[in-house]
Amino acid sequence: MTLRNRHILLPIFVLVFTLTSLPALAELPNFTELAKTAGPAVVNISTQKKVAPPQQNQPGMEKFFNENPRTPFDDFFKQFERYFRNGRPNPRPQRSLGSGFILSSDGFIATNNHVVEGADEIKVNILDEKGEYESYDAKIIGTDPLTDLALLKIDAKRDLPTLELADFSEVEVGQWVLAIGNPFGLDHTVTSGIVSALGRNISNNPYDNFLQTDASINPGNSGGPLLNLKGEVIGINTAIIARGQGIGFAIPSSIVKEIITKLKSDKKIRRGWIGVSITNVDPNMAQALGLKEAKGAFIAQVVPGQPAAKAGLLEGDIILKVNGEDVADSTELIRAVSALTPGSTAKFTVYRKDKTVTVKVKLGERGADEQAQSPQGGSKAPDSDMKGLGLTITPLTVETAQSLGLTDIKGLLVTNVANDSAASRADLRAGDVILEANLTPVNSVKEFRNIIKTQGEKRGAVLLKIVRQQQAMFRTMTLKK
Repeated sequence: MTLRNRHILLPIFVLVFTLTSLPALAELPNFTELAKTAGPAVVNISTQKKVAPPQQNQPGMEKFFNENPRTPFDDFFKQFERYFRNGRPNPRPQRSLGSGFILSSDGFIATNNHVVEGADEIKVNILDEKGEYESYDAKIIGTDPLTDLALLKIDAKRDLPTLELADFSEVEVGQWVLAIGNPFGLDHTVTSGIVSALGRNISNNPYDNFLQTDASINPGNSGGPLLNLKGEVIGINTAIIARGQGIGFAIPSSIVKEIITKLKSDKKIRRGWIGVSITNVDPNMAQALGLKEAKGAFIAQVVPGQPAAKAGLLEGDIILKVNGEDVADSTELIRAVSALTPGSTAKFTVYRKDKTVTVKVKLGERGADEQAQSPQGGSKAPDSDMKGLGLTITPLTVETAQSLGLTDIKGLLVTNVANDSAASRADLRAGDVILEANLTPVNSVKEFRNIIKTQGEKRGAVLLKIVRQQQAMFRTMTLKK
């Protein structure tokens, strides 16, 4: 092929490549119209609250000046008194910015709780038809700190543009999204991206169920909408990972719809409560208790006097279903119970000592400090000179119980745990007291050995309830079959 022929073929190749690429390029979305139509319903929220600055004067010096009023420092100290009251700085206004969007033409607005929390004054700025801002005072209708949502209301002078909440069941990973908000005070900033993931938990809060996106989210975007290509809100932008790029999180529209509806009607969120501490069922625990699958929520503690205790739920029960709906883990149990109305009766399907039973519980109401949590930290189980377990145990004595701060003389004291043994892998430690094995009390080495032989060796694991530093907890010890 001559050099001239190559010069002729090269433009033809470029043309063919370009034409074959056009369909792919044509599939890229154009956000122009979406930004125009959705933008007017996105609001700029500014808040102000009074915050006392750090204490700057020293009590010792103030006392000196008070006791020596005619010192050469008199005039200097009087200047301080103009700024300080009773030795404390005067409160100073603290301002912050956030975003939100209009839910209804009469002025209901959705945003994040953290945008308005503690605010003494809330201003909402809205674009009018001329592109100029209208400013309104807003009042808080209700907030829900657990999901970080808030509902505001303004007295609008006209019918306002609105955004609709999307059906979240149709949201898929990979779909295009548009975020509109007020990052760093730059109003109506538009960024685009895709849905990166669903069902993210970023703070170990059982109510976390975030949508993740790579659309740019920055401080000030909080409370603003994340839109699909139809202009529907699929989430409220709420959080970022500061050390990461392209990692933002939004509250799904399904949660927004549920919480905002309740706030609009009741002004607050009421959640069901049963009064238990729970943890997940891992494969070792399931094996130890004879459960076929590692699922459900294991009750580690029942709070006396609370609904669970009154209904007869027991420590060691595994909750498998609530009102016929499967419970996969402790987080699902918390969400399922919280979604129920306080005062109503719920049916719990429970696995208890190789049997499935049904327990009906009349629900209480979850308060701000009544959150069922997985037990933190804990105690270990004692072991005796048990071959193959790496554990040495002995019955608990009065003296030992008193030294450990225990009132009940029950259980077996762990006196030694061998390295790289079944006991050490189960996180047992010397000084732990084993109270139960597979939910059966053990007060003698013989009782403990019997459970290991009849249940542990058969199933390949045994669940131990132990006390460590006066705290009860559960550990699963796996055994070689």
